[in-house]
Amino acid sequence: MIEIINKIEKLIYAVLMIMLIVVLLTSLGFLVFAMYDALWLNTRYILDTDEMIRVLGAFLLVLIGVELLDTIKAYFVENTIHVEIVVLLAIIAVARKVILLEPPKVITFEYGFELMGIGVIVIGLAASYYLIKKAGLTIGPGVKKPE
Repeated sequence: MIEIINKIEKLIYAVLMIMLIVVLLTSLGFLVFAMYDALWLNTRYILDTDEMIRVLGAFLLVLIGVELLDTIKAYFVENTIHVEIVVLLAIIAVARKVILLEPPKVITFEYGFELMGIGVIVIGLAASYYLIKKAGLTIGPGVKKPE
């Protein structure tokens, strides 16, 4: 019974990898179009602020997808979860959020709380990443726990 479940799990991961590759190729196409549009169609060889934010957002989205694909691939091949990669993926996602965050026309308490929340998340993720790197953690069957 366990072998059947493991095979179904591998099949699900394979389907997820294929779907993620399709999403990554689409996102990469959007990034190429955004770069072409920003550099050659709108303003020749000069990026204004909005164009740069759009291009960086698309770039970080592709980077997040590649890291997620790497996580799924590592689990598919080694049957282990690399915690370090997952935390790094979260850091990149929060960085993307910060880069794409546009301040509202009128500053409100909600915006201040949102910024404080993002700051707490960044500090927590940075501390997690530091501790994981220091401990060398990887979780999965057949992996020795650090002593």
